[in-house]
Amino acid sequence: MLLNVALVLGTFAFMEGVAWFTHKYVMHGFLWDWHRDHHNHHKGFFEKNDLFAVVFALTAISLILAGVEIPELSFLTWIGAGVTLYGFFYFVFHDVIVHRRVKMKVDTSGRYMQRIMRAHYVHHKVHTKEGAEAFGFLYAPKKYDRSVRKSVTETDNGEKIK
Repeated sequence: MLLNVALVLGTFAFMEGVAWFTHKYVMHGFLWDWHRDHHNHHKGFFEKNDLFAVVFALTAISLILAGVEIPELSFLTWIGAGVTLYGFFYFVFHDVIVHRRVKMKVDTSGRYMQRIMRAHYVHHKVHTKEGAEAFGFLYAPKKYDRSVRKSVTETDNGEKIK
């Protein structure tokens, strides 16, 4: 049981790297045609970009089915569950919280939420295939924290100026 939990959580963590790579090199690469409408205004609820969710869902379903149907590959069920869990968190963060595609009131005042949302908004300032930054979905570097102004009476190391 502990191994299965480790597989789910390990896959979940690994998926952030997969998502970053896919976002930078596939979505902003050879499949920009699918992703373009996500960076630009479009009509309707659905976007071509939603095809990526279908691809990841089919991947998760395939892993789970293979793990259930082939006893020697039962570990794939748990890897598929990790992909599914990541997909759920991605959907809630990206589609519900950031892009408000599903209308729900969500508290986004926390430091983590502010950082990850700021990084995503910086990413969306660019409406072209090239020039974007911040390709992660559930992680953003500290550089996206809101800068805290130092008091004019403090030095860089926090000592009081007399």
